[in-house]
Amino acid sequence: MMSLLNSSFRPGRIAVFRALQLGDLLCAIPALRALRRAFPQAHIALVGLPGAREFRERFDAYLDELIVFPGMPGFPEQPARPRELPAFFRGMRARGFDVALQMHGSGGRSNPIVERMGARRWGGFVPDAHAQIPGQRLAWPEALPEPRRYLALLRHCGLDASDDSLEFPCLEADRRDADRLLRQHALNPERLVLMHVGARLPSRRWPLERYADVAQALSREGWQVALTGTSGERSMTAELRRRVSRPLADLSGETTLGSLAVLVRRCRLLVCNDTGISHVAAAMGTRSVIVACGSDAGRWAPLNRRLHSVLAADTPCRPCAFETCPIGHPCALGVSAQQVLARAQGQLEGAHP
Repeated sequence: MMSLLNSSFRPGRIAVFRALQLGDLLCAIPALRALRRAFPQAHIALVGLPGAREFRERFDAYLDELIVFPGMPGFPEQPARPRELPAFFRGMRARGFDVALQMHGSGGRSNPIVERMGARRWGGFVPDAHAQIPGQRLAWPEALPEPRRYLALLRHCGLDASDDSLEFPCLEADRRDADRLLRQHALNPERLVLMHVGARLPSRRWPLERYADVAQALSREGWQVALTGTSGERSMTAELRRRVSRPLADLSGETTLGSLAVLVRRCRLLVCNDTGISHVAAAMGTRSVIVACGSDAGRWAPLNRRLHSVLAADTPCRPCAFETCPIGHPCALGVSAQQVLARAQGQLEGAHP
């Protein structure tokens, strides 16, 4: 069986289907880097969400284009626009891609989409070993962490792909914007702890009152605690500030993706939920304490467990498929503020400016 990607077949146009959020995209960077290294002259297009435009621009060394996937029922990352699907598939077929890679989960729902793109060859994950094809389709490797899954897929398809390190390129404009925020809020990076209390799904959020206990304790110890998040998360950060008697800087809605990454790089510690910013910290080499509520911690936790301390209560319903927990959120309540504070203190003892 011929490998999908090998020295005898040099694809000129490659489509990568991964219509997921920022953290998911960052976990695919090692595979995208290996793909570009193997095919430096190829036109590589990400087929993804509309919100991935900045991601594509920032990683233009690996990705030449974003093609927006309009969504369909069964894909919860965006509202489905089924009326746009026929034109989307016609456009993909007209582009004449040499290869389409399915990097969007185990393949049960995503493989039919990739097949309809009309590429000369396609590869990706399949749900079970019976559907595996040597050199083209790999049975979903359940036990592997997310970045290593996609490297395994590329190796299965014939490429040399082993570097699992994350990265996040920052620009001079990002650094200037971060400097401005530090001055504006009188923040000293040597004493700065960033706290990110939001997550896209409520089931992935650790309780605000517990974040408040940790913020209060760290502030009393002399650390500057600053809150980050989107403008839509300001109600959460405002509520957290009301619960803490000491001043907390609120940067929610004030950062760009790039300036946030610079702040993460410069701070002493990040405390957050298991969401996209945890992968930014992994890319920046910044110490973090991550509370994994509902998610599959083995799949999504950063690989370096010395720099990144992950707390995940052992509950039988993990990983959670619900937007809001219907049974009282035991995965979140199973992690105490005292546990997170102890991990944070341990990380701060080992952190250097």
